Amino acid sequence: MHELINLLLAFSSNLGYPGIVLLMAIESSFIPFPSEVVIPPAAYLASQGEMNIFLVVLSGILGSLIGATFNYFLAMWLGRGLVYSLSRTRIAKMLLLSEAQIKRSEDLFLKFGNLSTFWGRLIPAVRQLISLPAGFCKMPFGNFLFFTFLGSGLWTIILAVLGYTFGANQEALKEYYKEISLVLGTIAIAVIVLIVIKKKTKNKISPPNQSP
Repeated sequence: MHELINLLLAFSSNLGYPGIVLLMAIESSFIPFPSEVVIPPAAYLASQGEMNIFLVVLSGILGSLIGATFNYFLAMWLGRGLVYSLSRTRIAKMLLLSEAQIKRSEDLFLKFGNLSTFWGRLIPAVRQLISLPAGFCKMPFGNFLFFTFLGSGLWTIILAVLGYTFGANQEALKEYYKEISLVLGTIAIAVIVLIVIKKKTKNKISPPNQSP
């Protein structure tokens, strides 16, 4: 782990902000590449005066938007059927991409629409794939960018704060990352449950339409 951290620090230092954009774009596509090994090392370099923390955050958000946009248009262009077919191939398995993961993301999107592209960015295993159902359903691109920006921005800021504060202490960074991931996941699930309850309550209260 120590060697990996050093490698990532060297990569961030050498490629700078374009490297952050590239890696975060990959992370936000369907390729499994965790954002927690991109932003915290760069934020730690910022704490040492080698990078600017605000540019680190902006680069991370930009990369996330690029990757998510790629998924969005790819899903829109290929269509739902072809994407699901590709998820059953050997290449998809090599990329740790499964039909069940896409289905989970699609179910979330169908239930909660635009908001899912925000909260989905905070849920592990859904974060990278929530853009696919948005593309299937041809969600208005402006709305997609707005909610993706909010979700990816919040996540990037959290990772940057962790890296800036605990970057030199990998054990503390790992511990707080797990705790924050758990808290965010719990909040996201709680909000989803509240939305479901609110919708069901509204449907029960609303009187049936009466024909004249």
